[in-house]
Amino acid sequence: MRVLVTGGAGFIGSHTVDRLLQEGHEVAVIDDLSTGFAENVNPAASFFEVDIVNSENVATVFTSFRPDAVIHLAAQMDVRVSTREPLFDASVNVLGSLNIILSALDAGTKKIVYASTGGAVYGDPEYLPVREDHPLNPISQYGITKHTVEHYLYLYRRNHRLQFTVLRYPNVFGPRQNPKGEAGVIAIFTRKLLLGEDCVIFGDGSQVRDYVYVSDVVDANLKALIRGDGQVLNVGSGIGHSVNDVYSALAATLQVTKPPVYGDARVGEVSAIVLDASLANSAIGWAPLVQFNEGIAQTVKHLRDVAASGQLR
Repeated sequence: MRVLVTGGAGFIGSHTVDRLLQEGHEVAVIDDLSTGFAENVNPAASFFEVDIVNSENVATVFTSFRPDAVIHLAAQMDVRVSTREPLFDASVNVLGSLNIILSALDAGTKKIVYASTGGAVYGDPEYLPVREDHPLNPISQYGITKHTVEHYLYLYRRNHRLQFTVLRYPNVFGPRQNPKGEAGVIAIFTRKLLLGEDCVIFGDGSQVRDYVYVSDVVDANLKALIRGDGQVLNVGSGIGHSVNDVYSALAATLQVTKPPVYGDARVGEVSAIVLDASLANSAIGWAPLVQFNEGIAQTVKHLRDVAASGQLR
């Protein structure tokens, strides 16, 4: 299969590209390198340094590569950025995604696997773990823009027969997550602890999230290429961990006794979210395999290796 991965130089995208190539697919990558890194791109994949907001350049990629399917990961993914810059957030997440959808139609692409967010589309949950039929009341601009694209995908499937599967991601973590970015608390805290710096927890640290290791999310992406047509699926562990829990697990793994620093809570972040992935299990045969503590150990090992190479700062 010819698969185009948007955001393929990023954290989840680069792992997805590697796995696709391992399984014998022909792969192309779109990434503007605003948050991704060229060194993450597997040399066996075709690489197009393109901003998905640029409709002409996106169309050129589709005309050149003619993908059978797209795994659409490119996004503005930070709640804080969406709050500060809502127009930018909407431009990337809505207009950029529309460029992908329209170019896919023109190129005869059969399916789009879309990375949505289980952490932000539901808003403050009425129950936990959250199922896909939970009311959708996002309290951040990020959650709104990511959910909006789900409606466009439904429309283009109904009216134009462009197939899709929506995967609502949890908090994904693992090697290659940018430890200097604004999102990805496990990578950020690990780097700071390795460097002996303070870790700032925003709010009281009781905020609960569902954490899933990157290889499990990659597995969901590939399974959704061939199953789950027309469905919206949570991808989560069903287990919640507070930010305080995350800090304690990392500190214990790194044998650090230094306490965290607490700062003001962030606008637009939900207090707790945990995802019920029962539907993903039945629809595409997906379930997470990597336990939280095992994932923590693998992430710490990776960043220790980065630190040993002198690239952590």
